[in-house]
Amino acid sequence: MNRAAPALRPYAFALTVLVSTLGALAALAAGPAAAAEEYPARPVTMIVPYAAGGSADVLGRVIAQEMAKPLGQNVVVDLRPGAGGNLGAEIVAKSSPHDGYTFLFASVSLSTSVSLMKLNFDPRRDLVPVAGIATIPSLLVVSNDSPYKTLADLVKAAKDKKTTISFGSSGLATGSHLAGELIKAESGTDMLHVPYKGSGAVYPDLIAQRISFLIDVMGSSIGQVQGGKVRALAITSAARSKSLPNVPTVAEQGFPGFEFGTWFGFFAPAGTPPEAVRKLEQAALKAITTEAVKERFDAVGAQPLPGPGPAFGKWYAQDVERWAKLVRDGRVQPVQ
Repeated sequence: MNRAAPALRPYAFALTVLVSTLGALAALAAGPAAAAEEYPARPVTMIVPYAAGGSADVLGRVIAQEMAKPLGQNVVVDLRPGAGGNLGAEIVAKSSPHDGYTFLFASVSLSTSVSLMKLNFDPRRDLVPVAGIATIPSLLVVSNDSPYKTLADLVKAAKDKKTTISFGSSGLATGSHLAGELIKAESGTDMLHVPYKGSGAVYPDLIAQRISFLIDVMGSSIGQVQGGKVRALAITSAARSKSLPNVPTVAEQGFPGFEFGTWFGFFAPAGTPPEAVRKLEQAALKAITTEAVKERFDAVGAQPLPGPGPAFGKWYAQDVERWAKLVRDGRVQPVQ
């Protein structure tokens, strides 16, 4: 036996190499699955494409805190305002790698900009819907010192043309801009649009009466109203809000059928692994059922959107077409 042992050594060595190789191949084959199971293995970044203090910032931070719990990782809010929300959306669309660690908290401008602006990306091609969150009505607000007490007062002044009626917005093609354009179209008046970098920047000029009015999403405008800084003349929802029952709807004031809401939802870059999209979707849908988020929704009259990614994607495509039709019909003009 001792004389035969040296002859067996090459075979033993070959067997050891074979076992090691097979083990390495098995580890490589299991690698992608293991990595998918571990997602997220580090903090995730939520791009909010609007300025600090606005409704997207405030709402996004609350949801981010709640999403972190099921994900088991921090969700870092990164504000990237500019171009009416399109700058941040483009950052997400063109981010690399598409690994699920960067996603977008989008709003209505992601629908409107497709028809109204020239974009450096196509959200329908470059982004994938993750989850629908909610749609929130807006308030038409004026300075407490404004001479206009009703929406009819504003419209009358615009038609008289004795003074320039102007409205501010949080940027071109944003919800506050488009809501103002719809009021113009419905009333047949000419009003001057003044874009700002975020709705928070509008309020000093509104309060000082350097602009006539602002239509701002209720998530940020209700605090200004309740704080006595501005006065609400109308709400853009189909029915009055329980939070502000004395504020009439736009429809009640001579514009039957008028309804407008600013929606919010999550998108990821196209090509993001399905497992990462699914986990983000699940975390978002769980977050909006928490008391912290529900209380904020109730305070601003939020209405739910189709939540799961595929259903939200169909809803989003319909909203894109809705605004495209308004442009084709001449009710809303493209931004030059």
